[in-house]
Amino acid sequence: MIQFKDLSYSYPDGHAAIKKVNLEIKDGESIALVGANGAGKSSLFKLIVGISDIGEGSIEVDGIPVEKKTLKDIRRNVGMVFQNPDDQLFMTKVYDDVAFGPRNELLSEGEVETRVNQALEVLGITHLKDRMPHRLSGGEKRIIAIASVLSMEPNIILFDEPTSFLDPKARRNVMETLGKLEMTKIIATHDLDMALDICDRVIVLHHGSVFADGSVKEILLNEELLLNCHLELPLCMQRCKTCNA
Repeated sequence: MIQFKDLSYSYPDGHAAIKKVNLEIKDGESIALVGANGAGKSSLFKLIVGISDIGEGSIEVDGIPVEKKTLKDIRRNVGMVFQNPDDQLFMTKVYDDVAFGPRNELLSEGEVETRVNQALEVLGITHLKDRMPHRLSGGEKRIIAIASVLSMEPNIILFDEPTSFLDPKARRNVMETLGKLEMTKIIATHDLDMALDICDRVIVLHHGSVFADGSVKEILLNEELLLNCHLELPLCMQRCKTCNA
C-alpha cells in the first residue's frame, strides 16, 4: 500500500510540480496515472522512489515513510521501469542486466540465477538471455527492462510511459507483459487505450493536483472531464462516436 498525505513538491526554481496530493494505493491495484505533459506524473514517481526530496507532506510504502534513511528498504519494495529502456540496460548480455539488481544485493549466485530465470520465464523471454541488449528491438528492450525490475521481487512497480514510441506489435507485446504481472502497478501514460484495456483505476493529474480518481470507465469515458485536462477519449471510443454519428 502507498499513502500520500498532503504531498507537495516544488522544483528548485519555485515551480510547484505537486500540490497537496492525498491518495491511497491498495495492494494489487492496476492504476493508470494520466495527465497532459507537465501534469506531475514523473515528479510523483521520483518522489515515491526518493529520487526527489519531498517538500511537504509525506509518502508511506507499507507503513514505511519515504525518507533518506529508509530508501534502501523502499527501493527493495518499489521498482521503477523508466520510459527509455537504454537508461536501465547497460550490460553486454541480457542475463547480466536482469542479474544486476540481485547481485547488487549480494545474493548468492545460485539465488541470482533463480531470480533471473524466474523473471525471464514469467515474461516469456528466456530465448533472449544471451543476447546483447543494444541489438534488441525497442519492444524487446522494454520487456528486458521490466525483467530487470522483476528480478528484485518488488511488491510495487512504477511504469513510465511503457508503450511510447513502439510499433503496434511491440505495443501489444508490452501490454500483454503488463497484464501478466500480479503485483501493484502504477502506469504513467498517455496511452488511454492501453489504460482502458489493462487498468482498473485511473488517477488524473492536472497542474500537479489530483483532478479525478475513479474506475477506468468513470474516467476514460468522460469526454468533458478529459478535455478539461487537455486529454482526449481513447481512440477506440472516438471511433465508436464516428461510427454512431
